[in-house]
Amino acid sequence: MLRMITKFSLPPLRSQNLGRLALSHRSQSAESGDGATNERLEFLGDAVLGFVVADLLYRRFAQYSEGELTRLRSQLVEQSQLARWAETLGLGARLRLGKGAENNGARQSPSVLSDALEAWIGALFWEQGMDSAYAFIESLVNTVLDDPQALARLEMTAGGKPRLDAKGRLQQWALASTGALPEYRLAEATGPDHAKAFTYEVWIGGRRRGWGTGPRKQEATKAAAQMALERLEGHDED
Repeated sequence: MLRMITKFSLPPLRSQNLGRLALSHRSQSAESGDGATNERLEFLGDAVLGFVVADLLYRRFAQYSEGELTRLRSQLVEQSQLARWAETLGLGARLRLGKGAENNGARQSPSVLSDALEAWIGALFWEQGMDSAYAFIESLVNTVLDDPQALARLEMTAGGKPRLDAKGRLQQWALASTGALPEYRLAEATGPDHAKAFTYEVWIGGRRRGWGTGPRKQEATKAAAQMALERLEGHDED
């Protein structure tokens, strides 16, 4: 996956007891009888998460309609996305599980992981307030919103349309990754005047990233940008 790296880490909680509670699955409580379960914190974290994501999208995408914002928000807070973040944060290894849930693979369960992340967000909000919770959620969301490829896939999955074409997305990647704009170079022009075929290469930071052919410069450069994006996503190199 083509990704602009945005680092994030699990913000610590001052209270060890609150941290233990946020990571306590109901299976642990059922077996130990201690009543410790993260479900109430999950409820709180879910509400905080939904608000922050809505606020981030509202501020960032002024051109989006209410329906588009709703679809994007639903994708960013869906179980599979939350589970990927939770896995990256190492929450699975820290979960407090009952033996049955442990044996059934709950540490890798998307539902258990996503619930744990929401519970941690709830605990962070409860202990340290909205500013801390907001900053943490924003660091997670930016791993998607700051990645042109990931954002384009998110929009398509949500039923929308990418706001940028291939050249625009490649320009975003180039500026963020190298600080340079893509350069399109004519490599070849073949055929009679009434049926020319142009081949353009796209170069970024002194490296050829892709090439494309079309009857006009616009089509050829778009094809070159699309190839570059596909090769970057697959980590292919010249």
